[in-house]
Formats: sequence, structure tokens, C-alpha cells
Amino acid sequence: MANKIYAGFDQAVADIPHGATVMFGGFGGVGAPQNLMAALLSLGVNGITGISNEHGGTDGRIDVGTLIEARQISKMICSFTSDPHPSRVTPFVQLYNDGLIEAELVPMGTLAERIRAAAFGIGGFYTPTAAGTEAAEGKEQREFHGRLHVFEFPLPADYAFIRAWKADTMGNLQFRLALRNFNPIMAMAAKTTIVEVETAIVDAGELDPDHIHVPGIYVDRVVHIPADGVWA
Repeated sequence: MANKIYAGFDQAVADIPHGATVMFGGFGGVGAPQNLMAALLSLGVNGITGISNEHGGTDGRIDVGTLIEARQISKMICSFTSDPHPSRVTPFVQLYNDGLIEAELVPMGTLAERIRAAAFGIGGFYTPTAAGTEAAEGKEQREFHGRLHVFEFPLPADYAFIRAWKADTMGNLQFRLALRNFNPIMAMAAKTTIVEVETAIVDAGELDPDHIHVPGIYVDRVVHIPADGVWA
């Protein structure tokens, strides 16, 4: 069995190439893989297509917005393409207004289901969300039970950055509280899943099989966040 435990974050992201598609778990900063994003920032690759619920903020923490501001992300696929606070302008909004970054707006439920479809090998699905709007332009639309639906394709990625509460040496994951947002489905939808773990990496067999939220078959690399880490 290949060793999934990596000594550090830089090592875990070292082979990510320019132009990769990367999913970033988390929801408004909650459960965001900040250590892995910091390592990607140091790596300096660019041309990345980012998939995330949001495009980051301006509160000083490492997030997707940090990578956008560094011009490492060239396209964002996310649920929010505007700033929820009109009085402030995020790096994403500024670059988008200047025509320097692409954006694809996907309603939150549709985003989650597209990611889940990629994880479970589903070829696509119909949803009434966005039917008849600009977000449905160019997409197949059909009527079911008197209601218009839009056909959506799966949304896979080359890499997924995930934050978990606990893991074992085989890569089995447990999430706690709000960590169970986009992290579990993203972990299953990427070719290579890299996980930062909050509390411990235990030996195989120590996790209760009935309480494993993502099986290790979906996980490729695991890094423990040190107790004195900046983003512990």
C-alpha cells in the first residue's frame, strides 16, 4: 500500500502543475484548507481553475482570495461572483471588473450536485434551478411535470484540497460539525485528494467503521496540522 502520510504541506502540493483544476473545500472560511492553500501560494503555479463555494475575502486570512490576488487563479467556478459587502471590493471583484479573471456562476445547490455527480460517476442531471435565466443560456432545457429544467454536467477536478478533523494512515476521514460542508463531496470528486488534518492521524483500524465519512480509497495524501501551526 502506498504511503499516504506526508511530512509537510509543501511536499504534498509539490507536483501540482500550471493550469490544474483545484477544488477548495470550506464554506465562508469554515473548514477551509488554509495550510494547503498557503503551500500552493508558495509554490507559485498559475493558470489554475478554482472550484469553491466562494471567491474569498479581505479579512487577512489565507483563502481562495489570496490565490486570486496573487494572480495564480485564472478562472473561478463558484456560487458567488459578487461581494456580499458592497462597501468593500475583493481581489476577485476587482480583477473580474478589469477583465483579468474568468468566472462561472453556479447556484450553490447545483454546484454541490455537480461535484457529487463527478464523485459518483453520474453523467449529468436536470434541475429547475436557473431555468429561464441567463445562467441557463447555451444549456439543454426540458420540461418535466410542467416545470422547465436545466441539464447540468458533472464537475470534476485534478486536485481537491480538503480539511478534516481526524484521519487514519489509510486515508479514512472523519469530519466534525461544519467541516462537513463541501469537503466530503470534493474529496470524492478529484483525481488527487490532499487532506490537512486537525487533530490526529491514527493507525488503521482505530476509527469506528460506522463513523467514517470519506473512505480512504478517495484520499491520496494526508498531512497533520502541527499544534503550533499558523493555521492550526
